[in-house]
Amino acid sequence: MGVEAQATNERVAGRTWTVRLDPVGRGRADVRVSCSRPACAAQVLSSAAVGRTAAVEHLKAHLRAGPAPRPTAYCVCRAEDCHTHIRPAGPRERPAPWRCGGAIVLAVVTDREGRWWRVMECCARCAAAHPTAKVVATAPAPDRPATGGAHRGGGTAPAPAASRAPSAAAPATTFSSIGPHFSHRAPEAAVPQQAPASGSAPAFGAAPASRTAPASRTARQARPARQRGRRGRIAQRFVPHELRPIALRDELTELGELFRAYQQRAEPDLAVLADLHARKAKAFFAWAEATGETALRLDAQRAEQAAATVRRQHLHRIGQAPDGEGPVVARLLTASAQWDHARAVLAQVADHAPLPGPDARLLVVMLTLRTAQSGVGNLVGQDLKGLPLREPEQLVAQLVESGWLSIAGTVDELIASRPECPTRITVPSLTPDDGDPGPFTFGKKLRPRLSGWAQRVVGDKKLRKAKTEAEVRLLALALATGIDADGRLGAQGRGIELEALASWCAVDPGELPELVDRLTTADWLAEAVVTDTLLTGRLTERVLPLTCPLPR
Repeated sequence: MGVEAQATNERVAGRTWTVRLDPVGRGRADVRVSCSRPACAAQVLSSAAVGRTAAVEHLKAHLRAGPAPRPTAYCVCRAEDCHTHIRPAGPRERPAPWRCGGAIVLAVVTDREGRWWRVMECCARCAAAHPTAKVVATAPAPDRPATGGAHRGGGTAPAPAASRAPSAAAPATTFSSIGPHFSHRAPEAAVPQQAPASGSAPAFGAAPASRTAPASRTARQARPARQRGRRGRIAQRFVPHELRPIALRDELTELGELFRAYQQRAEPDLAVLADLHARKAKAFFAWAEATGETALRLDAQRAEQAAATVRRQHLHRIGQAPDGEGPVVARLLTASAQWDHARAVLAQVADHAPLPGPDARLLVVMLTLRTAQSGVGNLVGQDLKGLPLREPEQLVAQLVESGWLSIAGTVDELIASRPECPTRITVPSLTPDDGDPGPFTFGKKLRPRLSGWAQRVVGDKKLRKAKTEAEVRLLALALATGIDADGRLGAQGRGIELEALASWCAVDPGELPELVDRLTTADWLAEAVVTDTLLTGRLTERVLPLTCPLPR
């Protein structure tokens, strides 16, 4: 091989850099934003929300100003042995099979807590293997070399080195001005094809070149051209037009189109992707039986493994258990009916709170859950002292004076009562009678479970250690009942309205960003973004057992 041919086959190393968000010090709210590129200096910002916004904008600036992914780059993920998405083999395990391939892309991978963002110049398969990866640009496809003959090992000489170099007419890929999003697909550009050498087949993927000696006019009139249907393409393979049965050929063609359409989706859907991989495995097994090719059978086995993996990831995201396994998220409240009852209690308190302010709102929530089923319950002084209330005695006295609460004895006796001698309390508005069964429909067995759930949320260890106030605990209750199955805030992860959150927490909307920062510091919230009208983000995995997902 000549020097020129060797130069065109050299592959450059893929680029990678990381933008991080780290705390400045223990017990401090400010954070440090740093970038691994040597020309970028670290910044110290006032809060995690501000720092996360600055980190994302810094990353977007790099993506807008940086060069496009290079078709000749070597996959940086493969250079690191793909260790971020392939589990190392144990003493009794075989390493997971993996094969890099596809176009070179520029992908952004982030952790689930939103603490770092990594940009990688890697292959499309490695980008698809990362569950959090977002492809922001795809390298233009280089010209393929002309091959000698239809079969491997043909005797025709290869095309010159110049035909194997990337086409100079292909425009550079540009980055989206709105930042990374799922499976961005660069527009395909028309690349002029070079005519192959005499006696060789046309380049792979190119239109057939005109023959050197065209047929005569009489011959062309006597032999009309046959219009052959468009060839399908799937998994970097062309579906032969002569493949039989025709139903198999049509299935492979349709699957290729569905996979390409999936790559253009705005949001991933792992259930759909798992079904596509399962259909691909079945079709490739039939293709292998029809042609006898071992490579097709191996591709079918890989598709089976991909379908099982993606389906398991989908079950993990929605909180369901794969066959033969326990629940992925062992929630304190296990059924959707219990989640609905928890939301009903919070809605009842928000509509019928007898006193203003977050302290009174939190106390009413806990007393409602103690007396929800019959209107009567028991209370001890430690129950009040364990809540972050500024003046619990005064709040209880005000509730008694308003008529919302009735206690056996005085307020001082209630504060001094112990578990062996609790104080009996009554909430008249929750006491059922013959004409009014009360606002709640759950039974006596579910009431202590709901009360225990609220106590676990309000008394979370990290919230107590951070000495958070009542409004922060109320926000934690609201967010725990306002997520989707994946832990994202709002129905289908669209966020929660700030006006509703402020009304529930009994605070002004302008105070919510500070409360969000307090929950982020306490490892309740991740990727939180406060806009003029919405709070978006997700709850951390640590608190998912305390959540009540919204109905799908």
